[in-house]
Amino acid sequence: MIEATLCFPLRDRDTETDPEVLLIEKRRGLGEGWYNGPGGKLEPGETPRECAIRETREEVGLEVTDLEKAGELTFLLDGEDHTVCHVYRTRSFDGRPTSSEEAHPEWVSAADVPYDQMWADDRLWLPGVLEGKTVVGEFRFEGGTPLDDAEFVGHDLEWDVSF
Repeated sequence: MIEATLCFPLRDRDTETDPEVLLIEKRRGLGEGWYNGPGGKLEPGETPRECAIRETREEVGLEVTDLEKAGELTFLLDGEDHTVCHVYRTRSFDGRPTSSEEAHPEWVSAADVPYDQMWADDRLWLPGVLEGKTVVGEFRFEGGTPLDDAEFVGHDLEWDVSF
């Protein structure tokens, strides 16, 4: 099973009530061409928090701090555990996001997240995470390897969990 992270840096906008979230357009690998938060697979001996910090630095050049765990998502493929994803958010970071071979970063209003260009499950849990909620979820996919070729067939969510 894969253990991975996602990190969602947030910032307030001067003229709008909705914060902005930093999303990346994946340039290669799983989910290529889709949007999500920076993140990736844990390396041996690395904690999920360390992974989220490292991946955000590598993918977009931001140094994130004060990460808050916002979710733990389990993805099943054809009834088997495929990935556990630890989700973080933060408003503390240094630097300016820059493109890399892996990702192109974009600040997007939380009200205008492009869910139609994201994984099918993202629209179910990400709005709550961006509003400050916590979530544990299980998402079921069938009929595809890699996962981004599979069909999303079901889910279970539990909100306002403690980590």
